[in-house]
Amino acid sequence: MGIELELGFLLAAQALGSEIFAPFEVETPPWKKILKWALVAALTLGLYPLVGHWAILVTATLGLMGLTFHFVWCRKHGIDPWQASPRRRYYELRGWTWPDEAGPGAAAAP
Repeated sequence: MGIELELGFLLAAQALGSEIFAPFEVETPPWKKILKWALVAALTLGLYPLVGHWAILVTATLGLMGLTFHFVWCRKHGIDPWQASPRRRYYELRGWTWPDEAGPGAAAAP
């Protein structure tokens, strides 16, 4: 098996990560989310010719480090690390405008 293992890993990570962390990225511009995944894919696929299947371990380790930081940061700031609640507090921490304060025509908060 060649690079298919890495591609499968990237697909699974992207599908699960996007769904699980969607509540934390509601106001993030699409280009930032696309860029993040493009960089993850480039890192993994770029490392493959150099280190073989160890490329998955590098990417998974960085992902676990990010997940650990996410949980620590959320707990430190009183945010549920699974649901991004209380939502208003999370918006404040991210520097996003709360939908009620955005003015007429703004979408309602999830």
